Amino acid sequence: MSLTKFNPTCLRLGAAAAVLLAPVMAFAQEAAPAAAEAAPDVAPHVVYILNTLLFLVAGFLVFFMAAGFAMLEAGLVRSKNVSMQLTKNVALFGIAALMYLIVGYNLMYPGDNWTILNVIGAFSITSLQPVGATAADVDVSYASAGSDFFFQLMFCAATASIVSGTLAERIKLWPFLIFTAILTGLIYPIQASWKWGGGFLDANFGFLDFAGSTLVHSVGGWAALVGAIILGARAGKYGPNGQVNPIPGSNMGFATLGTFILWLGWFGFNGGSQLAMGSIGDVTDVSRIFANTNMAAVGGSVAALVLTQILYKKIDITMVLNGALAGLVSITAEPLTPSLVSAVLIGAVGGILVVVTVPLLDKFKIDDVVGAIPVHLVCGIWGTIAVVFTNSDATLYGQLASIVIIGLFVSITSAIVWMILKATMGIRVSAEEEMMGLDVVEIGVEAYPEFTKR
Repeated sequence: MSLTKFNPTCLRLGAAAAVLLAPVMAFAQEAAPAAAEAAPDVAPHVVYILNTLLFLVAGFLVFFMAAGFAMLEAGLVRSKNVSMQLTKNVALFGIAALMYLIVGYNLMYPGDNWTILNVIGAFSITSLQPVGATAADVDVSYASAGSDFFFQLMFCAATASIVSGTLAERIKLWPFLIFTAILTGLIYPIQASWKWGGGFLDANFGFLDFAGSTLVHSVGGWAALVGAIILGARAGKYGPNGQVNPIPGSNMGFATLGTFILWLGWFGFNGGSQLAMGSIGDVTDVSRIFANTNMAAVGGSVAALVLTQILYKKIDITMVLNGALAGLVSITAEPLTPSLVSAVLIGAVGGILVVVTVPLLDKFKIDDVVGAIPVHLVCGIWGTIAVVFTNSDATLYGQLASIVIIGLFVSITSAIVWMILKATMGIRVSAEEEMMGLDVVEIGVEAYPEFTKR
């Protein structure tokens, strides 16, 4: 039957169907208030299910950020060190997961089991709810323990990934992995418990950090900065007269792919940190967070694009990529309350800070291979301060004091660990090994064997 021709039979059938369905539609309308009245009896279960789903979906988005870090680092190091960076990113995720299972999760979320009240959490292994759990076995107002552990683990692993890129091309593998174990098992969860676990920064300072501009990104940045100072710069990076010698990365395609993967994963990073999806308000807020997160990245990338053109007369793709990441880090402390325009501006400031900070680090001869210190540390600080502009619950004192406290704790503990590793097993490869490349020296599998000179 052609839909382009008038058919009287169809018209008569349609009219008859409308008459027959009218009582059914009226009954559905009458039943709506009754369904609304019954909703409170099922709402807790629905809340639990939707919150758990949010944690799982957001968690695997954040997990995919591990691929983003791997690709970004693989593109920004030289071809002789690509396999080393890929190995580090796979290995650090496994170590972070094990350490978070063994001690990190309960150290970060101790409940009422603080070892030192509001300062150091519980030292115990993580456990889940029983198989086939019922409402009596769970907190129906929140989410499953498995989904919460899975989601929070991804943040822990991201912290270690930040350190990996900064110290590339000259650090030994095993000292780095040992540091990763201590960072993810002890340093990260202890300081995160001070806010997210209900510790003293939350109780006494009113510190606000929605998804981790300070608690995740600045922590990784402080650990990377201290490590870079102790480790020293790559051979040939800085000349005897203070000149800076650029060392280009091997693959801008990989670096760009990694940035887009991180950008994608950030929707889970920030959106999942709403920690609830069981109401109209919550799911609307999640969508608001997604939109603000995206616009902050746009602001950061465009600001870096324009500023590099003005300063250098050419656009630096690595600055544009890091500008996008800078915008993402900047909005992470408060992705909910800003307007879309405010999100763009917060991200744009982050992009500008990256372009300004990269050459500043070079003046101090601090060699950051991928630009993680400007992106994660500097913009993490900026994003944490920027909370006061859009969230009236934040105070400048509470934000600044918390930044300093966490910065001192992470810097001191990281320095102690790096110095012990340096004194006991050494953290840097020899000059000859650095020249050969860590793919050959540390891994034994070259990423680009056809390019190797024999």
